[in-house]
Amino acid sequence: MNYHVETVSRLAQWRIIDHHLGSTCYRKSDPFQIGSWNWYLILEKNRNLVIKLLPEIPKLASPPVASFNIRLVSFLGGRNTLVHPEIRDKPLKSGEGFVWALEVPLQGRFIIDVEFLDLKITAPNGGESRSMIWSEGLTQDTNSTALFSLGRMLSESIHTDIIICASDGSVGAHRAVLAARSPVFRSMFSHDLKEKEMSAINISDMPIEACQAFLDYIYSNINHKDFLKHRINLLQAADKYDISDLKDACQESLLQDIDTKNVLERLQGAFLYRLPRLKVCCIQYLVKFGKIYDIRQEFDVFIQTADRELIGEVVNEILSHWKGF
Repeated sequence: MNYHVETVSRLAQWRIIDHHLGSTCYRKSDPFQIGSWNWYLILEKNRNLVIKLLPEIPKLASPPVASFNIRLVSFLGGRNTLVHPEIRDKPLKSGEGFVWALEVPLQGRFIIDVEFLDLKITAPNGGESRSMIWSEGLTQDTNSTALFSLGRMLSESIHTDIIICASDGSVGAHRAVLAARSPVFRSMFSHDLKEKEMSAINISDMPIEACQAFLDYIYSNINHKDFLKHRINLLQAADKYDISDLKDACQESLLQDIDTKNVLERLQGAFLYRLPRLKVCCIQYLVKFGKIYDIRQEFDVFIQTADRELIGEVVNEILSHWKGF
């Protein structure tokens, strides 16, 4: 019996490979971490099969309020999937987790698949719950006086000396700040390029909202909501203007919410912008965790249009994975 739970991004899978569960059994997985909590999956078999999801909550800590999808994938007589209706904002206390009773006989090899959509904690004063599952990917202490003043320079256009022209608008900025954060900008202002002569930088491949978020990051003034909304544009800008910390922040954030709707786009972005961890994570999500079966039509289009080198990596992973079966 395998007690280890595999995890990638928001997804956890427990692979049950014991062919002799018997008429009654009790199995508890090893702990696995999602968000700020350790979790356990429990498999009980008596008359029916019961699956439980339990959080491990430290003393004095708040219990999670969880949103997730859970399903069971059986390989007896082909690949068959049982899906529980989506769970939304369910409080999960220690010893009082989620319980799913299945009134079906089950034998052989199967997978318990849990995909977390959100994890929140309730404010102690009864205020609005706040999400705790995904880190923001940002490490700047934006509450410091110096960084606050730097942000004001941008938001209040204090002595700006360069114009950033986006596809649908423009905003003022400061050469010194841009040059300090990007070697590409520094090169523009150090040589007799048109940007130096015209006191303007043309970023026509970004809308003004995304461009503003890019500048907010450079000035250490970005908020989490804008970061998440524009992170694909921010990744593109970070690669173009060689801002490695922003590129790392985008990769960390994109690693944390991979799902079937975005995995192929994330995979292509990881290949294009040379993000090895994101690329490996996306390929594992598709192949090792079997999500390629859920998006067969989209994957067929991907095979026809994606870079040949990237397709080769995916195919090699598929072949290596099936050798283990």
